[in-house]
Amino acid sequence: MTTPAQARPLRADAARNRALLLAAAADEFAEHGLEASVADIARRAGVGKGTVFRHFPTKDDLIAAIVVDRINDLRAAGERLLDADDAGAALLEFLTIAGGRRQQRDLSFLMGSGEWKPDVQQAHAGLFQAIETLVARAREHGAVRADVTGTDVFLLMCAPNYVSEYVPNGSPDLWRRYLAIIFDGLRPEGAHALPQPSPTL
Repeated sequence: MTTPAQARPLRADAARNRALLLAAAADEFAEHGLEASVADIARRAGVGKGTVFRHFPTKDDLIAAIVVDRINDLRAAGERLLDADDAGAALLEFLTIAGGRRQQRDLSFLMGSGEWKPDVQQAHAGLFQAIETLVARAREHGAVRADVTGTDVFLLMCAPNYVSEYVPNGSPDLWRRYLAIIFDGLRPEGAHALPQPSPTL
């Protein structure tokens, strides 16, 4: 059941403060990990600690909100691609967007936080549905092999960035090489040229 507080939309200033807090918290967690303090987040957002706690009663609530915000943002990107004429290119573009956003600000260590929270579960379900639909369209158009599922792509989504993290001082675009390898593995035909040279270990 929706409470009266949940039903009321945020005032413009409250919505702005919430957005500032989420952006500041994402930056602070990216720089300092889970040890980032609420005081530093508030200072970075230009608000008082009381404002933080009015929006997010606990630090866990703040982390969960960041997770939901990032998942919903990625879901929206996927949904915008659902009507693309080239279903295979749409799926590759989605995976490229996902990789690019993680490269810009890696908050993957937060993604396991708040999994039990209904809003996090709902966000994951929405993202998964968008991926399922993108993959189904790509299968129907023969752009990916018939036995590839939305679950496969969901699990592979972070793999290019994860692999490239093992290369000290590697190119910031190295993850694109591994995305190309992954996507060639998804295709029913032969492999394509890789966009980045192999690193020297």
